[in-house]
Amino acid sequence: MQININTDKTIERHQGLDDHVQSVVSAAVSRFSEHITRVEVHLSDDNSQKSSDGGNRCLLEARVTGYQPIAVSDHSVHLHQAITGAADKLKRAIESALGRLHDKQLHATPKLVPEPDEVNE
Repeated sequence: MQININTDKTIERHQGLDDHVQSVVSAAVSRFSEHITRVEVHLSDDNSQKSSDGGNRCLLEARVTGYQPIAVSDHSVHLHQAITGAADKLKRAIESALGRLHDKQLHATPKLVPEPDEVNE
């Protein structure tokens, strides 16, 4: 699983930030790593837009095999909180998506064992 980090011009990117993003995102989605090809991370500071829920935004987009890309975002006053919040949302979204995909696969499989009523007839 690849994690690509992108920042806008207002975010100072450094090794510590990259390490933090890598560890938080990896920890959140590690159990799905065989299903995820990559996660795109977009960090920005929206203070110019005067958002009421915080100026820092973290957008995460996961590319899951066999499914449409899953995107979530979180806003916070502190960038690290936005990253953590978005990672938690991504984990829940992937759990939900993979659960639906698993359910579709279960319902699509043919019935191999006859029901008890069918045997008696």
